Amino acid sequence: MRKRLNPSQVLILGFFSFILIGALLLMLPFSTTSGISFVDAVFTSTSAVCVTGLIVKDIPNDFTLFGQIIIMLLIQLGGLGYMTSATIISLMIGKRIGLGERLIMKDALNVLDLEGIVKFTKAVLLTTLIFEATGALLLFIRFSYDFPLINALYYGIFHSVSAFNNAGFSLFSDNLMRYRGDIIVNIVITFLIIIGGIGFIVISDCYNLYTKKVRRFSTHTKIVIVTTAFLIIAGALIIFFLEYQNPKTFQTMPLKESVMSSYFSSVTPRTAGFNTIDYSLVRPETLLFITMLMFIGASPGGTGGGVKTTTVAIAYASLLSTIRSMRDTVLFKRRIPIELVSKSLLLIIFAMLLILLISFLVIRIENTYYLPTLFEVTSAFGTVGLSVGDGGVRSLSALFSDPGKLLVSLMMFIGRLGPLTLAVAVISKKEMRFRYPEGRVVIG
Repeated sequence: MRKRLNPSQVLILGFFSFILIGALLLMLPFSTTSGISFVDAVFTSTSAVCVTGLIVKDIPNDFTLFGQIIIMLLIQLGGLGYMTSATIISLMIGKRIGLGERLIMKDALNVLDLEGIVKFTKAVLLTTLIFEATGALLLFIRFSYDFPLINALYYGIFHSVSAFNNAGFSLFSDNLMRYRGDIIVNIVITFLIIIGGIGFIVISDCYNLYTKKVRRFSTHTKIVIVTTAFLIIAGALIIFFLEYQNPKTFQTMPLKESVMSSYFSSVTPRTAGFNTIDYSLVRPETLLFITMLMFIGASPGGTGGGVKTTTVAIAYASLLSTIRSMRDTVLFKRRIPIELVSKSLLLIIFAMLLILLISFLVIRIENTYYLPTLFEVTSAFGTVGLSVGDGGVRSLSALFSDPGKLLVSLMMFIGRLGPLTLAVAVISKKEMRFRYPEGRVVIG
């Protein structure tokens, strides 16, 4: 009897098919200016579909207009997700969405139940188009002062799609460093990143509160908003404190640019990858701190990666509860189920071990330094796209051999889908019909 694929396996195959098709399209002669290897095409396609932003080719110079549009479409498809894109196409051609598809969509969108999931998927598409169109218009107006109108429009659309989907791809070789002190570009890009990263569940909750369909935020929304705000504000202050006396970065900048760069550098590790400063010039402690921000990442149901804000918040609350000898883990006067606490701790430990393992393998293969490699691998896992660079405009991965690039590609893939999704897809469930006797163990 033929075994049906579980939702996690369907998602993995879906994203893999997007990546493979994207790689083949990028290998077409008219996609690049001077050709591209299969591994580099796979890396670029994976980076786009997994909305990461790490590059082994210079996007504006090594890809033609056709290749850049393919990358933008891959970013859009990857940001929406395989099942969201497939569902939208099915609805357009009049196909009925069955229970099996709805179960997969529930996993893909990180929603709590099946009720109204097709309606929610339509809302996701509409929300995406509204925010991307608004961002594109504002960026077009700003870019029109620097470029011909048709170029400004194209740049506005590309960067808006890249920002909302937390991808970090740019059509400028220096990314957004030329706009380091530009208020409009900084605000529009970071706003799109934040909205795309907080998740569609939170956006829906905010809309329902505004239209008075609900009377208060859900616990999930409260956790996401508070944790996101704390990480942005605390991150900006710490980055400014660490770098303000660095002669290679903030010390030579006007105060306005230093403040804006601190804010921008606090938002983008969560998980967009745009940069207004050269990360090869920042201090090691700053690099390590940003690595921690990249590890946390965005929020569930959004376009970003990482272990997610809710996971870290639950783990932190569990730690406090244990220290205070409290029986339950509580957030905003709500008890968090023990299953969620266990899953959060498992995810954090699993992610840390995975990052350390891949970093070890890359260092062994490429003979690179520890901190830049850890930064690159964490950036891949968090689908961020920040990098210390290759000494030019590309990511550090551009210096890697094919095995090294494939390892980083694997991390981007795992980061976009989530380690637990991969584990569920690979490891079959085993139902325990009995319990072992309790054992006593001394810890600490």
